[in-house]
Amino acid sequence: MDSLMSSSELLPRHGPGFTLRRLSTADLTDFQDYRHDEELGRYQGWLPTPDEQASAFLAEMSVAPFPHPGHWVQIGIAEPESQRLIGDIGVFLDLDATSAEIGFTLARIAQGRGVATAAVRMVVDVIFQCSAAERVIGITDARNLPSMRLMERVGMRRIETRQTIFRGDACVEHTYIVTRAGT
Repeated sequence: MDSLMSSSELLPRHGPGFTLRRLSTADLTDFQDYRHDEELGRYQGWLPTPDEQASAFLAEMSVAPFPHPGHWVQIGIAEPESQRLIGDIGVFLDLDATSAEIGFTLARIAQGRGVATAAVRMVVDVIFQCSAAERVIGITDARNLPSMRLMERVGMRRIETRQTIFRGDACVEHTYIVTRAGT
């Protein structure tokens, strides 16, 4: 395992066509734009929130420790030049720090350019660099083909399929995993 990095060394990170950075209250308009897109939020664990709640959330995430065992922390995906927020990636590190879960959202205006794939791959690498996590999982609705394809592109493999209830409706969910060793 790489030597552990302090959270101040983790972000920002730059990739092809994006910057991973902390969220900020200045992101409110862009955050709300994609978080209020019904189609984009269809399979997400979050629901749109009023501006006041969203602003408080962004303020909390701007200073949240990363990683923070036992808590979800959202990382912003921004355009590299303007720093305009175009999405976010949530990271949940288990209390014992041996496993992490990720979730991701990218505004439709930024899709189709490989940004989400590269950003998720980078976040998985950061998780392995800064924690003792041995695995990273992602869970998606079986109807969410773009999410499944993205997880496969970053090297995750499906390990489980199960029936569940999501927002009051029956659905099928797939669980994907990538391990520190890449298997």
